[in-house]
Amino acid sequence: MRSTLILLFLLPLFSMAQQPSKKEMAKLIDENMQFAVKQYKVLQDSTPANRMPRSFQKGRSITSDTYWWCSGFYPGTLWYLYEYTKDANVRAEAERRLAILEKEKRHTGDHDIGFMIFSSFGNAYRITGDKKYKDVIDTAAVYQITRYRPAIHSIQSWNKSKNLNCPVIIDNMMNLEQLLWATEKGGDKKFREIAIIHANTTLKNHYRPDHSTFHIVDYDLSTGSIIKKVNGQGAHDTSAWSRGQAWGLYGYTMMYRFTKDAKYLSQAQGIAAFILNHPNLPADKIPYWDYNAPKIPTSRDASAGAIAASALLELGQYVGKTDKDKYVGAAVVMLRALSSDVYRAKLGENGGFILKNSVGSFLANSEVDVPLTYADYYFLEGLMRYKKWYL
Repeated sequence: MRSTLILLFLLPLFSMAQQPSKKEMAKLIDENMQFAVKQYKVLQDSTPANRMPRSFQKGRSITSDTYWWCSGFYPGTLWYLYEYTKDANVRAEAERRLAILEKEKRHTGDHDIGFMIFSSFGNAYRITGDKKYKDVIDTAAVYQITRYRPAIHSIQSWNKSKNLNCPVIIDNMMNLEQLLWATEKGGDKKFREIAIIHANTTLKNHYRPDHSTFHIVDYDLSTGSIIKKVNGQGAHDTSAWSRGQAWGLYGYTMMYRFTKDAKYLSQAQGIAAFILNHPNLPADKIPYWDYNAPKIPTSRDASAGAIAASALLELGQYVGKTDKDKYVGAAVVMLRALSSDVYRAKLGENGGFILKNSVGSFLANSEVDVPLTYADYYFLEGLMRYKKWYL
């Protein structure tokens, strides 16, 4: 209740305040990073050496094995913290967690090998240049494309189940970065080719005319035809699940980075317009778990806000000044909101996670109004991107 009252008080400030100065943003970034290092020491101490942090619920730390799709975000976040602070203890923890994660470079159970490996080993290689990290990514790319299905021109996301034959989900756009990067760094050209084919198929089949996306498209592998389009995590099959919108925004912005294909930039801008112009987007621009959720106001999804903020900052690099100011300005509103007491934990609380108020799967009543590792990851990524590109 207290957080709700604070939020109602802050809404006019987020919507009406002028953009902060570079000095103010530099201070905001530094304060968040220094806080995060202290907070992640709490998270480290509460996470067994052979596990990864996942969430904190009802006063209890929730961890996962490395097979869980989010297992790469904790070490990836540690590498962002090391990059900013050069804290040797942070790096040592990151390296310890990479050691237990490396076996997932041969993960073929679903499409999430990109989340697992590229967010973690990708950051490690970018920061250190150590070839052993690149070798892990290269191996992961080889295993990732084993899920490519020529009949549907896509990488199959999940395995066949009672309700789904050959599902492809919008989240899969995020894992294409690993394939594009691997080719760019000297790997097989087919990695890039498959990534582009998948992105084109998703653009054609997942999106509605207003640039909102279905969560899942289910295919018939024998014919290549679409069986159905559904929102597994959305409010209903015609709604816009907010994290799915953010995945798509990030994914098509990233596709433009690697290919410079104008249709990807156009798609990213269309998704950005859907998000930023939506009548149900709150003034602080941290979305509800679904843009068409019933009974608004309802649970916010800080993870969707963090992912979108990071994506908008990159999108601002590829457009003219008017659009750049719009995208960067919106991202700043999001980052400032996430830095406030409404969404950011107090030191030592929240199980050691940085952000509160994310939503894993609302309809399944799973991970609702709790911290999630990927919310922290994209929040810090957004702060680091602003520092790199706009300070």
